Amino acid sequence: MAIRKIAQIGHPVLRQVARAVTPDELATPATQQFIDDLIETMHDADGAGLAANQVYAPIRICAIEVRDNPRYPYKPNIPLTVLVNPVLTPIDDEQFENNEGCLSVPNLRGMVKRYIHLRVQALDRHGEAIDRVVHGLSAGTYQHEVDHLDGKLFVDRADPSTFATWSEFDRHQRTAFVERARALVARVGS
Repeated sequence: MAIRKIAQIGHPVLRQVARAVTPDELATPATQQFIDDLIETMHDADGAGLAANQVYAPIRICAIEVRDNPRYPYKPNIPLTVLVNPVLTPIDDEQFENNEGCLSVPNLRGMVKRYIHLRVQALDRHGEAIDRVVHGLSAGTYQHEVDHLDGKLFVDRADPSTFATWSEFDRHQRTAFVERARALVARVGS
């Protein structure tokens, strides 16, 4: 495994729409090694997720995992999940305001409206079908990562008046956001 460099805002790869991965391509040792590298890079950066575009590979693969993440202590745990060619479908129109940051947009956070209830359909790294429903903050994490595969960053969806650096978020916004996040988790689950 190798830790890869993470593309930063302004690099054109982050604006590319990722191409689908064929089953034959997914099964290759090179793609499986890439997935291992993606996961290792996500862990090294303490990310809740990482999309292939973010490590300069515009293919429709992303990894998600939250396990007592120090950057996001209020997020419920999500077991390691690799999504290949994901399709997200909102189950209803209910949304919440999620305060998001991004490994490709260092030291910036902002409020983004995300769907609360979401159907996730994809392949896993072995080509097996994934079809599940996710809720709340976890649904927000899935939407953030799949946005990357569509060439979108959270800053495209955020209200610019809510932008804050990490330190100013911690100082002025964290307490209120964490209260709202915990209330959402209590109401709808993860």
